[in-house]
Amino acid sequence: MTLSPARGVTVEEFERFALLPENLGRKLQLINGEIVEEMPKLAHARISVRLIAWLLEYLRRSPIGEVFNELRITLEDESHNAVVPDICVVVERRGELGALGDNDPLPFMPDLLIEIQSEGQGDRHMRDLADYYLARGGQMVWLIYPDRKLVEWLTPTERRLLTLDGTIPYPCKHYSPEYAPRR
Repeated sequence: MTLSPARGVTVEEFERFALLPENLGRKLQLINGEIVEEMPKLAHARISVRLIAWLLEYLRRSPIGEVFNELRITLEDESHNAVVPDICVVVERRGELGALGDNDPLPFMPDLLIEIQSEGQGDRHMRDLADYYLARGGQMVWLIYPDRKLVEWLTPTERRLLTLDGTIPYPCKHYSPEYAPRR
């Protein structure tokens, strides 16, 4: 659902809009000056919860980072983008998290970003988000296509399409095959 005027919205305008009482709790993003609202459904929520549970367990055993659900990312040099990935993991810059206030957006790109395709989101939108994340410092992106039971695994130099019998490589140099998700 598009909510923005034709001229394009700045990050400052978007932040004011998102903080209005009637907009609290809505999943709003600013993508190229356009305010977009996503409406995840049951399948999306189930996948998200399962992935977060798996990542939390991995990070409990190997405390190398933090996992977040729907955390707004607003990069300092961006004037028309404030994105909210479904899930993200911060590894390399986790020491910087302590300096942020509870209501601050993340000012840098996390290491792993996960997007789960919602109804109405096209493949092009998903790939555009992945390309944006990788171009701005993300190290790995997982694009999950529930209807097709596929995961697109992307890094700055590599892209793979995984099916249900595939294994998803862990998102950082601290990878341990012992914890790799398997079907």
